[in-house]
Amino acid sequence: MKRHLMLAALCATLVTSHAFARDSVATYPVDAALASEPGKVTPDVALYFAGQSHAAVAKSYGAVATNKKTNAFGKSDLQACQHVFLSAVIELQDRARQEGGNAVINIKSNYKNELTESPTEFTCGAGAVIAGVALVGDVVTLKGR
Repeated sequence: MKRHLMLAALCATLVTSHAFARDSVATYPVDAALASEPGKVTPDVALYFAGQSHAAVAKSYGAVATNKKTNAFGKSDLQACQHVFLSAVIELQDRARQEGGNAVINIKSNYKNELTESPTEFTCGAGAVIAGVALVGDVVTLKGR
């Protein structure tokens, strides 16, 4: 009897751990994510995603990267991905301020080291417990800003 209970417990553990191993990768709209938590992203450091036009670059400070994770438990993939996207964007803005720049240009998704260029969408991986967004961009000072 004990052997059957141990076998049943082992099977339940394997089934449960497989359910938590979910890793869905999807794209979501940048504009909706930026508007999802008003006031989090500030306008003092401009953001330009790959393919968007911007003023001429006066000074370049180099490339920056961020890889953020958030608790996704009890949230929809959309909610978790929007939240972690904002965290990644805020980190890019913070790095620009530290370097002396006023913009981050050429922003791309870099999920699991796969670059994705889009002016309108970002890539996010979401599981049952964690969601993640990785971004890369170039910190610059734009003329006339």
